[in-house]
Amino acid sequence: MSRILVIDDEAALRDLIELVLRRENYEVKTAENGSAGLLALESFQPDLVLLDLMLPDCSGYDLCREITKRQAVPIIMLSAKNEIIDKVLGLELGAEDYMTKPFDNRELLARIKVVLRRAQSNDPKPDEEETRITHEELTFDLETRVVQKGGVPVALTAKEFRILETLLKRPDKIYTREELLEIVWGYDFMGDSRSVDMTIMRLRKKLEDDAENPKYIRTVYGFGYQLGGGPS
Repeated sequence: MSRILVIDDEAALRDLIELVLRRENYEVKTAENGSAGLLALESFQPDLVLLDLMLPDCSGYDLCREITKRQAVPIIMLSAKNEIIDKVLGLELGAEDYMTKPFDNRELLARIKVVLRRAQSNDPKPDEEETRITHEELTFDLETRVVQKGGVPVALTAKEFRILETLLKRPDKIYTREELLEIVWGYDFMGDSRSVDMTIMRLRKKLEDDAENPKYIRTVYGFGYQLGGGPS
């Protein structure tokens, strides 16, 4: 049973979403503001977060950023804002999807299923593969989803985590932007390859000693990206 955390200050909508999700046999926890949402994140350990952008105590964008720092959990943003810039910003901050209010409950359920299926397809299977990958200073635990550099944990968003996981599992392969888009964002993503470049730029800032001269994520000009350096 997948666990879904709903963070929304509209009590009526929050209750309706909870009812709809419970009917589909999801385990649900709700929070009315950002502070309560972060507490629930730690105690509930959700598989997915539905996050309203307009919260009384903080910006939904700031909360999205904080959530992705703490856990590699997929987020679907909910908002009355329908401008493209709002959607792009939400997706670039690490959200998996963005829904404009009001929305049909059937569409919400369909999008939740897609995001959860995508996340579960990227989950490691410990009985089929090693649960830990070490590459120079990087240690990547597939089971706990913790990344460390030189023994120090590095907070990654879900998309940053998946890109690094993809590169680490096939260090010999050069991935095109289109391949990474399909693997990480999914075939139904409406954005373009610049999303890959921006996510890798942020990932380099977190992992590299010098983001301008990356060691771990190498650009192969005219082709795409490949893991750099050598395995330990």
